[in-house]
Amino acid sequence: MLGSGIIKGMVETARNFVGSYIDPARLTTVEYPEERLLPKENARQFPFLLHDGLDPDAGLRCVACQICEKECPPQCILIVKDPVKKPDALGKMQFQPKVFNIDISVCMSCQICVEVCPFDAIKMDTEFELARTDRFGGLLLTKRELTKSNTHFQKIHPIDAAIVDGRLAADKAKAEAKARAAANAAASTPPQNS
Repeated sequence: MLGSGIIKGMVETARNFVGSYIDPARLTTVEYPEERLLPKENARQFPFLLHDGLDPDAGLRCVACQICEKECPPQCILIVKDPVKKPDALGKMQFQPKVFNIDISVCMSCQICVEVCPFDAIKMDTEFELARTDRFGGLLLTKRELTKSNTHFQKIHPIDAAIVDGRLAADKAKAEAKARAAANAAASTPPQNS
């Protein structure tokens, strides 16, 4: 019959139209402020700094190596290294940034800072509601605003967090085994008389 393809197409369109009002799984509109979709695992907005433990200052993973600052294409990261070493979450003395600022009005969310960080100290957040009432300087985030816990990272990127935490736990276990072996070797060596 002539025109049967048009009729089949109109029936399919009508079925989709009616189904979008009846089947809740097919609803395409979300009433945004009241309802929110969960962000995808690979979603990324702007960088944040990771810390281990409860104290953001003591557990900060960043050692102010400034690699992310040098590699940032729009040069939106500013790091000033603290000249005094402080203990990290493991008790090891490390340098930390005295100032760590990111101007998110310039940041293009390229994730290069995350890729070049050898300490897994900087990751991409999924937070996108960054509107401020402050007109001047409201998009310059300081170290205090950028620092978030490892549990936040585990919540927003569980797969990546499991990989990073596993690698850090393996490195920690290897360092502890090396320290125990060195202590055992020193204890088993007899003292030399001169």
